[in-house]
Amino acid sequence: MYIDLVPNRGSKPAILLRESIREGKRVKKRTIANLSALTLEQAEAIRLVLKGERLAPAGGGLECIRSLPHGHGEAVRIAMRRLGFDKLIDGKASRERDLVVAMVAGRIIAPEASKLAMTHAWSDTTFAEDLGVADTHEDELYAAMDWLIERQDKIETRLAKRHLKEGGLVLFDLTSSSFEGVTCPLAKIGYSRDGKPGTLAE
Repeated sequence: MYIDLVPNRGSKPAILLRESIREGKRVKKRTIANLSALTLEQAEAIRLVLKGERLAPAGGGLECIRSLPHGHGEAVRIAMRRLGFDKLIDGKASRERDLVVAMVAGRIIAPEASKLAMTHAWSDTTFAEDLGVADTHEDELYAAMDWLIERQDKIETRLAKRHLKEGGLVLFDLTSSSFEGVTCPLAKIGYSRDGKPGTLAE
């Protein structure tokens, strides 16, 4: 026996309980019952039972242990993959490279987090497990930063080859720039490394 859905112009399909019977060399369908009063969901349940599958009670069989945010971390990782960020840091996969990628992505997601706070923030998303850094300690992050510094020249060379052209202009480290006046919408009063208190900084 099986459930057969028969299209019905202008209304929902007819739901028929049928069986196949053989008459000589021909196989014919025989309708046992018209179940069109049932919903499609109920018909699907009957179809599964006829196939020998066991059905769990509605709302049962599943227990939600935890639910972690995923979308924002995945959006950052997709962008990083498209940019080839991992290979920009180092051409060879390693634990250190994974940690650096995770720290950069973590800085985008939680820009105010310290190294210690970052590891705590990771545990509240699917981010750390996806990158394989869920078991990271803050000391390992500082060690990864030392590893990164050793590769600074190579990274800068890769960036230059990717983005710079002959005669191009590079603006580097403008974080300590100060502004005269008080109307710049891009600046605000803040710490000045140049020792000019009370001035706008970028």
